[in-house]
Amino acid sequence: MRYSRTFLLIALIFTAFSAQAEIVVTDDLGRTVTLEKPARRIVALAPHIVENLYSAGAGEWLVGAVDYCNYPEAAKKIPRVGAISAYSLEAIVALKPDLVVMWHSEFGGKSLPKFLELGLTVYANDPKTLDDVPRSLRDFGLLTGVPEVGEKAAAEFSARLQKLRQDYSDQQRLSVLYQVWNQPLQTLNNDHIISDIIQLCGGTNAFGDATSIAPIISTESVITRNPDLIIASGMGEEKPEWLDDWKKYSGLTAVKNADLYFVPPDIIQRHTVRILDGAERVCAALAAARGKRK
Repeated sequence: MRYSRTFLLIALIFTAFSAQAEIVVTDDLGRTVTLEKPARRIVALAPHIVENLYSAGAGEWLVGAVDYCNYPEAAKKIPRVGAISAYSLEAIVALKPDLVVMWHSEFGGKSLPKFLELGLTVYANDPKTLDDVPRSLRDFGLLTGVPEVGEKAAAEFSARLQKLRQDYSDQQRLSVLYQVWNQPLQTLNNDHIISDIIQLCGGTNAFGDATSIAPIISTESVITRNPDLIIASGMGEEKPEWLDDWKKYSGLTAVKNADLYFVPPDIIQRHTVRILDGAERVCAALAAARGKRK
């Protein structure tokens, strides 16, 4: 009798695992992504995706990534399959992933049909706003069988975001030029998440109405629009030297009031939890600029 009960218990446990429900989520393109079991071999094709997978508790299952996936520290050890705009399909297939998480950028959009032809399960990630970040965290937690970790990270992000909205969204509006680079002179329009940050902090994007997401602009157009602040990103952790080039244009309001600021690109241009670190710096810059107007 004791053995029959033990056998019955084992059978029930086996049946429970066998009947485990499929994991079903909807990606950022509205596609249904289905896994029979949590992903354990993941290839992530953008730095922000790698970072968010770690935040959602799934970093240990990453087997492939692209160049510049440098956060957290453990991400530097993930095997590379190419660059964000030129990854190798052969290298990805060789890793035998049960899930590919790709950024549906220009190159990603062209690659998606090829992935599907190869029979790979693909989640297309294409966050546009700050509110898209917690959604990604929740989905990544679900896809890897750790929904409680993804949910916790998402809830903490949303609470912090809401606090920033309460503190800054109703402040005096100031116009902001967000400068990506100097040669060519480049900014971002309202379709980019940077513009969402500017609005969060009570500002307006000086070139938000541009037709392309990352327009090349002229110095003359900046002078004409005369932003209240200029915020630069650059390439690394140090303020780019070219930000001070604006000082020769003494008629600009941003120059008159010494409202030239720098935010490291990794904490403002990546759609991750750390983007709120960048947002806090932007909000502080706008607050400082408002203080000079009292």
